[in-house]
Amino acid sequence: MGSDRRYFGTDGIRGKVGQPPMTPEFVLKLGWAVGRVLASEGRGLVLIGKDTRISGYMLESCLQAGLSAAGVDIRLVGPMPTPAIAYLTRTLRASAGIVISASHNPYDDNGVKFFSKDGFKLDDAVEMAIEAALERPVEVVPSRRLGKAERIDDATGRYIEFCKSTIPAADALHGLKIVVDCANGATYSSAPYVFKELGAEVIMVGAAPDGLNINKDCGATAPQRLADAVLSNQADLGIALDGDGDRLIMADHTGEIVDGDEALFIIAEGEYREGRLKGGVVGTQMSNLGLELALRRYGIPFERAAVGDRYVLERMQQKGWTLGGESSGHIICLDRTTTGDGIVAALQVLHEIVTTGRSLHDLKQGMQKLPQSLVNVPLTERIDVTRLPRVREAVRTVESALADRGRVLLRPSGTEPLIRVMVEGQDGGEVQRYAEQIADAVREAADGDGLAMAASS
Repeated sequence: MGSDRRYFGTDGIRGKVGQPPMTPEFVLKLGWAVGRVLASEGRGLVLIGKDTRISGYMLESCLQAGLSAAGVDIRLVGPMPTPAIAYLTRTLRASAGIVISASHNPYDDNGVKFFSKDGFKLDDAVEMAIEAALERPVEVVPSRRLGKAERIDDATGRYIEFCKSTIPAADALHGLKIVVDCANGATYSSAPYVFKELGAEVIMVGAAPDGLNINKDCGATAPQRLADAVLSNQADLGIALDGDGDRLIMADHTGEIVDGDEALFIIAEGEYREGRLKGGVVGTQMSNLGLELALRRYGIPFERAAVGDRYVLERMQQKGWTLGGESSGHIICLDRTTTGDGIVAALQVLHEIVTTGRSLHDLKQGMQKLPQSLVNVPLTERIDVTRLPRVREAVRTVESALADRGRVLLRPSGTEPLIRVMVEGQDGGEVQRYAEQIADAVREAADGDGLAMAASS
């Protein structure tokens, strides 16, 4: 993302509700700016969905007013997963789709993210045009041209049918007992029905949103609750989604957590076996080395993008590949849909379970995760520590010791003066020791002469 952006981050605009930019005044103007930019040709139609945060009511009204002032018609679908809005924007031939959500964040955060008419996240040029429009005063169209708003009552049903269509009709889930944790979020009214209608016995967790409990000790960011529920109910597996439904974390019948890397491997291995895998797989800098090594055994190419599903998608499109994802559970199946979708990704894993007759626990054994150690090192100011000789020497020493059995990554935080030191290898104790060794070098080099040298270079 360009440093000249004032509002947009890697996934729309997000913040604490009541504080800039998540104020009613700003969001109303944002709706107007979006209407001017995205629906500049003709009257335009914009779809608005939201997750279950209490602030969604307020922000939805603000966006609706701004879009109407710009002369844009609105279709409201209420609480719906983010990937559902991407799908419906496409199928309803809307000019754009808007999701009011802060994804996996707590309830008192919220955000606004956007999809183009094709169901993809907006490109940089469009986001910059919206930012430019935000600097201009609001100009309300004549009354006869004000946008109208309508509710779509069958939106959830449409999305449920779409999800079911992403696996073969023969893939009945009869006989499977599945725990589904909806994080008290946007999937509570769709995910249970997808799996039930395919024949599974479904035990619900985190499906009673009250506006304040979204992501609270549940869902993809707190999967231990899912694992415990799988064990207590003697279920075959568990599926945890996050507040807006674009992440997937699973649990097998033994209560072991299955993260995004492992789910991505299971899908890739299955598509490769069936001859459906197009090209290779895109992960991120944080993807476990075990994923790369497991794919290599099958001769499946693997590339790493910057952290963030936006960058994963960009690399997939550049390569012409259709499968990619992150350890956090964002999994993009471009041959199925245009964005990360937790329900769709879960169905692809279930397809492998049904077609192979193997359990989730068995399927994930094809990838052995390597131990990772992550150490956060605070800095007094933002500097590029990778240019400091002492740090470079420490990294070279560790990389030489690990050889091809591990890797080192130094990654600056995007929001604060902090460097994340990650070391990955085959021995947990060794990895922890190496990570601390490099972290110590960063601390020492960033003091005194090292800091002065970095600042002057």
